[in-house]
Amino acid sequence: MDQATPAGQPRRLSERVLEGDARAIARAISLIEDEAPQAAELVRALFPHTGGAYLIGVTGPPGAGKSTLVDRLTTHLRQAGDTVGIVAVDPTSPYTGGAVLGDRVRMQAHAGDTGVFIRSMATRGHLGGLSRATHEAAQVLDAAGYDWVMIETVGVGQDEVDIVRTADISIVTLVPGTGDDVQALKAGIMEIADVFVVNKADRDGADRLVASIEAMQSLADVAPGEWRPPVVRTQATSGAGVPELVSAIEAFRAHASSEQLSRRRVRDEFRLRELIASRFMRHVETDVFREGELAATLDRIAERQLDPYSAAAEILDRAIGRERPRGARLDHVGIAVADLSAAMAFYRDALGLEVAAVEEVAPQRVRAHFVPVGEVSLELLEATGVESPIAKFVEKRGPGVHHLTLCVDDLRAALARLAGRGIRLIDREPRAGAGGALVAFIHPSSTHGVLIELTQRVKDWHDGD
Repeated sequence: MDQATPAGQPRRLSERVLEGDARAIARAISLIEDEAPQAAELVRALFPHTGGAYLIGVTGPPGAGKSTLVDRLTTHLRQAGDTVGIVAVDPTSPYTGGAVLGDRVRMQAHAGDTGVFIRSMATRGHLGGLSRATHEAAQVLDAAGYDWVMIETVGVGQDEVDIVRTADISIVTLVPGTGDDVQALKAGIMEIADVFVVNKADRDGADRLVASIEAMQSLADVAPGEWRPPVVRTQATSGAGVPELVSAIEAFRAHASSEQLSRRRVRDEFRLRELIASRFMRHVETDVFREGELAATLDRIAERQLDPYSAAAEILDRAIGRERPRGARLDHVGIAVADLSAAMAFYRDALGLEVAAVEEVAPQRVRAHFVPVGEVSLELLEATGVESPIAKFVEKRGPGVHHLTLCVDDLRAALARLAGRGIRLIDREPRAGAGGALVAFIHPSSTHGVLIELTQRVKDWHDGD
């Protein structure tokens, strides 16, 4: 660990990254890759300083010469005076968990160049050609002030579609004569290319591969003025074709300049969804499931005792604190008041509780205000006429607790069940209540002196849309 920058000081580390300190950049990427607790704060500090670099994604099947091409592109950009950050995503080592290929193996010509930063990252089992932390690693290099950030994928063929959600431009690199060119031209890889590169163009079959790409493109419905990905021939080992590739990148950058914000918005949306999904699953696994429960749930699904949709619904309800209670549950407490404004002054102004808008329930001749308190609400009730049950209650007993309300899933079924048990009901059929709910009252003689209201919400909180 960089002793000058303890892991507990992400703010200071971010300042050093913004200064372009190579050791701080390396440390920052390590924290992000390791999913350290300080990583989120670090990204928050760096994020306002991102957006200046142009992100180039280089993808394609294994053996296409992506690393050599990135090396030659870096040389060309450095000769123009630009700085370059490189994130090379490699397979994960089965022994160390790190990248199989390391920084020292790659691009030795740039090892001593302070205008180039190279970082290898392991996929760590993440599909799509990139590491889970690739996006944030590119942001670190962006915040550090590099003009260009190049991201080289691991090389897994058609699955490398994640790059289009990370880079400003996607370069699909193909090579003739290996058989991978046919696979690469299948649906998926064709759609992500902004520029095609046929590398090792001196090999037999290069012309055929170029013709195949162009034939595939001719089938696409490209409107006038839309970008048609060019095909650039290169020989990365000698540098041939690299200037033409840079020209193609610059042409696309100019063409898509008006769309860059929308493209980045799409990327940000994907990353936001990915973060939410990742953190939600971590919450489920650590805070929702009891020990062994996930395995037991999977066993039930495998044995066809539980379907995946029902399992997912149950887990979701528990995870967001809306697990469906069984049977009747306390919904709210009805409080009769003589002066609704004075009562609100206490609950809203003195206690600081939020108060819902007033609602007049004409059939019951009352005005109601609901005051949420946790999962239960208080219902403040003021009579609108002398014949109102609330007016008679206040006249006889004074303001106070009037009734308890229990929520049920099926009010008619509940009333039928209670009647069958000889329970005395005030309402044998549901009637309209506050908030559009159905309500019915049970006589206090059957509830040990407590007036109990049953309610069924027409659109209950656990029913979703």
